[in-house]
Amino acid sequence: MIGVFFLTLGLSFSTFAQSDDEGVKACVNNYLDGILRGDTARLNRAFHPTAMLRTINSSSGQMQDLPVRRFIASTPAGGIQTKGGSTKMLSYSYIGVSALATVELQFADFKYIDLLSMLKFGNEWRIVSRVFSRAELGQSLQGQGMSSGTTSASSAPTAKAPAKKSSSANPKPKADDGW
Repeated sequence: MIGVFFLTLGLSFSTFAQSDDEGVKACVNNYLDGILRGDTARLNRAFHPTAMLRTINSSSGQMQDLPVRRFIASTPAGGIQTKGGSTKMLSYSYIGVSALATVELQFADFKYIDLLSMLKFGNEWRIVSRVFSRAELGQSLQGQGMSSGTTSASSAPTAKAPAKKSSSANPKPKADDGW
């Protein structure tokens, strides 16, 4: 009987455990649904309290920072859906404790493309940075995703590194510096 109790208890805890895939998507969906509906509680769950939002100011050409608290406070009541807006996740990827998602916030005559950088705090994913750009509706993302095993973002041939000269000196092993 005690064994059945612990088995049931273990199964109930595993039900509540969330995979990284589910956690990343839940974080992004908190952001998208929070923006769409004007739900500041969901936006607060999506962002780390010290997150920054960054873009280039179109008038000055300078980088513009917006603290997340100010962004959340300025979210329109009822969200962007009241202005004919919609949201969608375009892509996401993660490894270890870091993740990146690309999302679109579309309005009647323009859209924002957001690059959301996330980190995993304990078992919870949070957005730590939103880098965004305003785009025309006909514009699409440029570039290409990388697949595992790919080491270069360019498909153009790379220049060959010059051959190293051999040395008769006894080389000392270098410490692993993480790079």
